[in-house]
Amino acid sequence: MIRCLAENHGEGFALYHGDCVDVVRQLPGDSLHFSIYSPPFSNLFVYSDSEADMGNSTDDDEFFAHYSFLLGELYRATMPGRLTAVHASDLPLQKWKDGRIGIKDLTGGIIRAHETVGWTLHSRITIWKSPVVEMTRTKALGLLHKQLLKDSGRSRAGMPDYLLVFRKEGDNADPIRHTPANFPVSQWQEWASPVWMTVDQTRVLNVAAAREEKDEKHLCPLQLDVIERALTLWSNPGDTVLSPFAGIGSEGACSLALGRRFVGVELKGSYFEQASRNLDASDRQRDLFEATS
Repeated sequence: MIRCLAENHGEGFALYHGDCVDVVRQLPGDSLHFSIYSPPFSNLFVYSDSEADMGNSTDDDEFFAHYSFLLGELYRATMPGRLTAVHASDLPLQKWKDGRIGIKDLTGGIIRAHETVGWTLHSRITIWKSPVVEMTRTKALGLLHKQLLKDSGRSRAGMPDYLLVFRKEGDNADPIRHTPANFPVSQWQEWASPVWMTVDQTRVLNVAAAREEKDEKHLCPLQLDVIERALTLWSNPGDTVLSPFAGIGSEGACSLALGRRFVGVELKGSYFEQASRNLDASDRQRDLFEATS
């Protein structure tokens, strides 16, 4: 029995409405095969007014102090030799907020926070993003062509996303195996690249139903391509996959579609409700597939 605000269960999933630190603390040790998620990017966005919301941190130090509690519990709950994958990005420093223009090394902070509680950095994958799209969306000075012509000393490259993968020490009792039929060499050659060039940035779950006028304009689910690749590479069918920041259920929908079991935690009520609907639908589709296959 998990203590939480609300919960929803299906044939292949369990979704909990509550604080991820508190919920993950209640999971048995060495019970998770894999986890994948996109955490709050420090205090860049405030998702809710809850004190348990890591996005409510006053600064990076407070965020990482809060985040470290989750990482320690996640390490305890993960099986030896298994992995966790974190979607992250560096952040732009802004003159009005930070006193200077530059880049904040958020990904470096995430790596150090994991290593402090025992995780080992296993892989760092760069996810290519269009600098034209970034320039159009953010109007970043360093990406403007007119700035290049004026003084390229302030020009910079676009900012990619990263998938940071960490391993819990120990021997994996249930090896993750593939065959040439379901994982051909050509696919491995592409996915083994340190830069994923072919992630479709627009292939995400529909977010419209979870939006709220005052604070949801920034809702941006993790791309399904990234989740599917990570699940295929680092989990087996039937494995239990966790997302402590489940959002609208992207990681859960992909887990169910690929034959994994899913445990999700979401603090924000509107996200939890939309994730419940998405996972219910994904669970029904999985049952239909299993019945007809």
